[in-house]
Amino acid sequence: MHNFSNLRLFFPSGLSETMNYRVALFSLTLLCYCFIVLVNVALIVTIILDKNMHEPMYILLCTFCMNGLYGTTGFYPKILWDLLSPVHVISYTGCLVQALVIHSFACSDLSILAVMAYDRYVAICRPLVYHSIMSKQRLLMLVCFSWLTPFCISAMNIILTSRLKLCSPYIDRLICVNWAIVKLACFPADTIVSNIVAYITMIIYVFHGFFIFSSYVYVIKTCVNSLENRAKFMQTCVPHLTSLLIFLVTILSDIMHIRYGSTNLPQALDNFIAIEFLVIPPIMNPLIYGFKLTKIRNRILGGFTFKIKLLR
Repeated sequence: MHNFSNLRLFFPSGLSETMNYRVALFSLTLLCYCFIVLVNVALIVTIILDKNMHEPMYILLCTFCMNGLYGTTGFYPKILWDLLSPVHVISYTGCLVQALVIHSFACSDLSILAVMAYDRYVAICRPLVYHSIMSKQRLLMLVCFSWLTPFCISAMNIILTSRLKLCSPYIDRLICVNWAIVKLACFPADTIVSNIVAYITMIIYVFHGFFIFSSYVYVIKTCVNSLENRAKFMQTCVPHLTSLLIFLVTILSDIMHIRYGSTNLPQALDNFIAIEFLVIPPIMNPLIYGFKLTKIRNRILGGFTFKIKLLR
């Protein structure tokens, strides 16, 4: 077994079967990235410019979309470059940075969804004290929590990974993720601490999931006997639950595949499982909220109608 502890480049797999249709893939990927940027920026700008939306629910949604842009920026520019390059490589530092961005993006998404669930719980179950509980100071604290805590936890995982001696520069993934790098360690005993921290991280975010579940159980109990609360639930909670479901399905399928999945899957399917959480949620989330939340829908449609009238 060779020791590549001083390696400077990684060679990701996943693009070897794309040589014959790389132009089509590049065009499709670029279109997808542009659409993600367009819909997320449109939602962010709409919320920032409309003072009527400077409320906790919309500010959290704005944070959610910003996190989607952050995560996709860690993936799309690199894959677009690779689709035009004859050799698919990434620097050691670049690989660790990409792993950090993707890891912290996924953790932040779940943290933001947890804060959104808490916001809806207070709004529906404790409406009389909603504004005192969800004050500007507390909202700022929750937003910082949903960004900084996942970033610090992810950074801890990546720092531990960076200390490992690696025995191969070949990553069996389309993108750099922490577990794929850890698997390249020369000595399994060296990965014990990394594995413990990784499992502690998973437990922390499993508790996030239980918190979200319990919040919505209370919300549903409150809404059962109230027509007004049921309407509020359908309007504001259903988009959150839909986003949560999409996120859980995409991220859990990737986690299960990378840790326990088969190595005999077709490369195209393997690539899709690896990147679906970077494709589906960033596209679907702004569309779900844009169509479902009346204020956002009316504001965006009003803007388009005004521009059409000006053109005439």
